[in-house]
This record gives sequence, structure tokens and C-alpha cells, in this order.
Amino acid sequence: MKLIIGTGSPFVRKCRIAVREKGLTNQVEEFVTAATDDAPELLAINPISQIPALQTDDGVNYFDSGLICQWLDAHFDSGLKLYPMGGEAYWRARRLEVLADGLLEMTVKMVLENRRPESERSAMWLARWERNLMRGFAVAEAECPTLDEVEQHGLDMGSITLAIAATYLEFRYPHIEWKSTSPNLVALKTALEKRPSFIDTYPR
Repeated sequence: MKLIIGTGSPFVRKCRIAVREKGLTNQVEEFVTAATDDAPELLAINPISQIPALQTDDGVNYFDSGLICQWLDAHFDSGLKLYPMGGEAYWRARRLEVLADGLLEMTVKMVLENRRPESERSAMWLARWERNLMRGFAVAEAECPTLDEVEQHGLDMGSITLAIAATYLEFRYPHIEWKSTSPNLVALKTALEKRPSFIDTYPR
């Protein structure tokens, strides 16, 4: 299988962590590109030139990090289910994943806006996205599983994506304060960032 990646993208990081947690590094070949380069290898898989993008051994193309992670989880049985098998546990993992994806989206929007010339940046949108982030992190803290819960029920994409969102905000905007009111999320992030899959995919 072929996975088109960028080493700084938090959405790509979700898929790279899923590959490693599922034990699929020998079956998934990673190709590094920048989405803005419109590389032919990327466009052949995703015509809208966004990463991550996965091409299966059968030549079927998947893009969107959640879809890629769920496809990998459904098709490879490694003993770890990144999406619990049905019931409320499944829906909780998906709700947390979608919430964390929203946090990532807000942070990425801020990053892209700040890359524009200063005279073209929108202070209104930057302020709005930061407010969205703070509200979102408050909800993430309220719903964040404890380390005991993760140990009891197993690691899933909800917990993984929450940790990725926390790390990415700290990586891009260390001046934005969220940790003092988010002890559960800090504990989850700290614990998961010690895992080999997280260490190997730290943003750069």
C-alpha cells in the first residue's frame, strides 16, 4: 500500500500512528510530499491534492484521515481495534475523534492564515478560531478518558486524536494556554507521546 504524507500535518500523523499501532509498517510505504506541490503521485490518488492519501494494493484510493484509519482498522486484524466493535464505545471514540479533528482544523486554519503576508491576515478570523479552540479544548477536557480508562478499555482513535490535537497546538502555538485547566488531557497527551508510534511521527 502507498500512503502519501507530509511530516508536519497532524491529520497525516493520525494515519501514520494507526499504521504503526496496527503493525503495518512493512505493508504501507510512505511517500513524502507537500500538498501545495500538486505532485503527480498525490493527484493520482486524491485529485483535490490533500494529504493524507492512501492507495491500497488493489488500487483503490482513500483520503480523509478518519476514513483511512477506519479502513485500515477494518481490514487488518492485529489484535488492536482502533475503533471499538459497535455499541456506545464505538460512538464515544468517533465523537472524540471528530471533536479532536475540529480542534486540529482550527489550529491548521490559524497556521495557514499566519503564513499570509501580515497585511492580508484577518484578525477577526484568527480571533474567532482561537475562541473556537478554547471552547473545544474545554469540551475535550470534560470528555477526555482518564489513563485508567484507556488502560481498561484499550487505545482508540478518539484518545489518539485528542493527544495529537493537544501536541499540535503546543507545537504551533505554545503561547496559547490550555494546559492549566486540562489535567486529564495533559496526562493523556504526556502518556501517549511516550509510545513508539507517537515518538516516530512527532511533527517537524
